[in-house]
Amino acid sequence: MSQLIVYVDGFNLYHGLHEKWGRRYLWLDLVELARSLRPDDDLVAVKYFTASVLDDPDGQARQDTYINALTARHPQVFSVIYGRYQRKQMTCRTCGITWRSYEEKETDVNISVSIVADAASEAMTSALLVSADSDLAPAIRTAKSTAPGLFAVAAFPPRRSSTTLRTLMPSSFTIGAGRIRAAQLPDIVTVEGATYKRPAKWT
Repeated sequence: MSQLIVYVDGFNLYHGLHEKWGRRYLWLDLVELARSLRPDDDLVAVKYFTASVLDDPDGQARQDTYINALTARHPQVFSVIYGRYQRKQMTCRTCGITWRSYEEKETDVNISVSIVADAASEAMTSALLVSADSDLAPAIRTAKSTAPGLFAVAAFPPRRSSTTLRTLMPSSFTIGAGRIRAAQLPDIVTVEGATYKRPAKWT
C-alpha cells in the first residue's frame, strides 16, 4: 500500500471554491476529501498551507474556527503550515487614488520545501498536491529526482488548472463537485467537549 502525503495550497483551493460556489463549500473536511481521492493509499498526513487573515477580525475568527475543527477532528493526520500576508499600498496611475492590498507570502516556498524534504526522507511513496500553481513544478521535479519511485499527482481545485503540472504529472485531475459536497464537515463538530460551528457566513 502506498504511503500518501497530501499538500493543500489553501489560497489556491479557497479561491477556486469561492469562485465556483461562493462560500457554500468552504467548510471542507480536507482529510476526508484526501481519502476519497486516493482511497487505496495509506494516508500519512494532510498538510494545509495558508496564512492568517490580516486586518479582518471576523475573517480571522472564521479561519480559526475552521482550522481548529479540522485539527480536533483529525489530530494524528492534519497539520497547518503558516505563511503570512503582507500589506501593500496600491495607487491608481490614472486618478491617484490609493488603497491597501494584501499579498500572500511564503506559501509556495513552504509547500516546495515540505515536498522535497518528505521525498528525501522517504516519508511517502505517493504525493498528492491540491493546487494548480505551476510555480510548484520545480519542487515536484526535485522530489521525483530525489525519490525516483515517487508517484506524484495534482488535484486541481474548481476553476483551476495547470498545463505545466499536468504535463509533469499526467495522472492529474480536477476535483469534482461530488467529491467536494461529500466531504463537508458536519455543521457542528464536537470533539472531547469542544464545539466548532460552521460559520454563519459559510452557509
